[in-house]
Amino acid sequence: MEGLELRVDVAGDRAHARPLLLIGGIGANIEMWRPLRARLGGLPTLAYDAPGTGRSQTPMVPLRMHGLARVALRLLDTLGIGDADVLGYSFGGAVAQQLARDAPQRVRRLILAATHAGMVSLPGRPQALMHMLTPLRYYSVRHLRRALPAIAGGRTARDPALLAEHARDRLLAPPSFWGYQSQLFAMTGWTSAPWLRQLNQQTLVLAGNDDPLIPLVNARFLARRIPRARLHVVPGGGHLFLIDQPGDVVRVVRHFLSEPD
Repeated sequence: MEGLELRVDVAGDRAHARPLLLIGGIGANIEMWRPLRARLGGLPTLAYDAPGTGRSQTPMVPLRMHGLARVALRLLDTLGIGDADVLGYSFGGAVAQQLARDAPQRVRRLILAATHAGMVSLPGRPQALMHMLTPLRYYSVRHLRRALPAIAGGRTARDPALLAEHARDRLLAPPSFWGYQSQLFAMTGWTSAPWLRQLNQQTLVLAGNDDPLIPLVNARFLARRIPRARLHVVPGGGHLFLIDQPGDVVRVVRHFLSEPD
């Protein structure tokens, strides 16, 4: 894809005609989807390590948001998938929005989780934003234990036992330093605000009300601007609600995807 080698994983019932494409957060690897995918049961899912993350190749020149969306599109092409449902998480939510705009015929339904519309958004707490500037939490358990509660809030901040689970998956395939910085660069100056009203996909916006990194008001903005969007708020959910309390959203996701077109 774009001349890059990507690590890709397909799970669930492959006989199903349309998979759920999972686009992860900044620095995230395939393993971090494990809790959600386990709850989705036989629903077919397609996950990949974005360029510069996990075990995918790091591009020499950083990709902007259009380029990252094009990588996802080429992945669908390579696998012979005509259209897919798409779930974008945090940074991946920005990629998903761009993909839905650039190739609307390839995205049937759109799920935007713990994400925002880019540079026009209300920023999170300073401590959370500071920790996002470095990928150190993907390399050091000690730093992860200090940084992740501030970034994530929600159950991760309330339950120290969850940090061991996060550490297992995060440290298994960390991003390259250049790959992580390239993702930060992709967000610089990007916003979906001018064209959100052009997105015609049925859209589910998911957000927690205890997210220190991306405040709930950003989800409300997306849900108001996207014509066919609805908002579901996860009570007590932090930035990692799809990972640390997936049981609270799986029913909503499955119902959304199974509704008649």
